[in-house]
Amino acid sequence: MLALALSLGACAKAPDRRGGRVPVAVAIVETASVPYELDATGTVEPIASADVIAQVGGMVTRIAFHEGDDVREGQVLIELEPHAFEAEVARAAAILERDRAQSRSAQLELARGETLARQQLLAAGDLDGKRSAAEALAATVLADSASLASSRLDLAHATVRAPISGRTGKLGVHVGDVVRANDPSTAVVTIHRLHPIRVRFTIPQTDIAELQGERRRDVRVRVTAAGSDTAGAEGSLAFVDNQVEAASGTLLLKGEFANADESLWPGAFVRVRLRLHEQQGAVVVPASAVNSSQSGTYAYVVKADTTVELRPVTVARSWQNLSVIASGLAPGETVVTDGQVRLSPGARAAIRSPAMAGAGRGVGHGDGSEKAHAAAHDPPR
Repeated sequence: MLALALSLGACAKAPDRRGGRVPVAVAIVETASVPYELDATGTVEPIASADVIAQVGGMVTRIAFHEGDDVREGQVLIELEPHAFEAEVARAAAILERDRAQSRSAQLELARGETLARQQLLAAGDLDGKRSAAEALAATVLADSASLASSRLDLAHATVRAPISGRTGKLGVHVGDVVRANDPSTAVVTIHRLHPIRVRFTIPQTDIAELQGERRRDVRVRVTAAGSDTAGAEGSLAFVDNQVEAASGTLLLKGEFANADESLWPGAFVRVRLRLHEQQGAVVVPASAVNSSQSGTYAYVVKADTTVELRPVTVARSWQNLSVIASGLAPGETVVTDGQVRLSPGARAAIRSPAMAGAGRGVGHGDGSEKAHAAAHDPPR
């Protein structure tokens, strides 16, 4: 009976020793060097693109590439029936030779007329007529030369070549098809240059001040596939538009990437992170330490006597799993990161496992964190 009474007495007094404490996890408020980053959603686009369209009309007789091939600038893509163009070149050349002969004859007539005119054997009106005829035929020769050059150019265009180097897409024509000159509906193929490649994205006009003053080549841009947490590609900021889009209040930017592994594909949506300067001495806590209510954001601060205080805080921004605090917390203080739902101001905390806010993240610790860490471990009073 004595043993049972002692056991029951011990069980009855156990809650008194704990004093109704709430088990929580905590972290130390720290100062760190935190990169200033902007997040956005972007679209991949080729740095150069060309819709290949035949400049002359005719029937396709040969296709010299396969869909999806990489082609070089100037490489033959398709050939059109050349006979009509060859005949036109021959006709223009013949006309040119005929008119050249007539022009030479007119020049000789003009020379004889000038001789007779000096001897006063030819009227001035007749000399003017010979001069006009010679000049007209000389002009005809120039026009014939232009027609011959145009015919030769059409013959050259019967062989359609790649205007840029890049990756070909879906083939738009086949052997036997008749294409019309400069007709977008009968485009041969579209070529995209994939190396390098660009990603277009926008930032709110409120972030322009952070971008100003940065040297463009020093601004790094990282992209990852939408919905993926795998490591993405890193490039540099290549373009900043010269005006804000009035309808959306955003500024257009473009990042450029080497894309050697072709991980970025035109038209794909990606997540963009624009890294600007480093913010030195930023006050940071784990994002889990900050809570929201109708009155705003707050955090529970564990005091030296293990009681908790509800502290309103202002969050400047987030970086990875940290919150950068603009006001409300000081380096070295201890904040609750788990168990807040069971807390109320003035409650006593039973600390499970204190942790540093920047542990494992490569950020620096501020002064005074060791003192706060020791206070978090003080035994209950």
